[in-house]
Amino acid sequence: MKASAGDKVKVNYTGTLSNGEQFDSSIGREPLEFDLGAGQVIPGFDKAVIGLEIGETVTVTIPADEAYGMRDDALIQQVPLEFFGEQLPEKGWMLELQSPEGQVIPATVVEINTENATLDINHPLAGEDLTFEIELVEVVAKD
Repeated sequence: MKASAGDKVKVNYTGTLSNGEQFDSSIGREPLEFDLGAGQVIPGFDKAVIGLEIGETVTVTIPADEAYGMRDDALIQQVPLEFFGEQLPEKGWMLELQSPEGQVIPATVVEINTENATLDINHPLAGEDLTFEIELVEVVAKD
């Protein structure tokens, strides 16, 4: 049975950057389960799984615009140190901010001076082309 949009699928995967560095893998964990075509994974990952058969493995390079998008300098913002309360931030800290709509937004502290901390709200993999080795392990057909 080939995986098609609307199916619930389980995959094993390993993701690497263009320099070969591994950034994520499901190996040694439960397979990733998601609804194919529902936007639960990056668009290029969805596209790579459509049409696979159980047990089939594919290696695909997903360009940044079909992964986490391009870096956007408008998403680098300064906030006053008072924002952090009693504890001063450190460069490299990962924070979870919340949008007015309640969405969690990850941010990284990239610079600190005497008055402000600079936050990068871009996804850490923004601007990166990503290579995935994906194995389809299970398909639950749509009703």
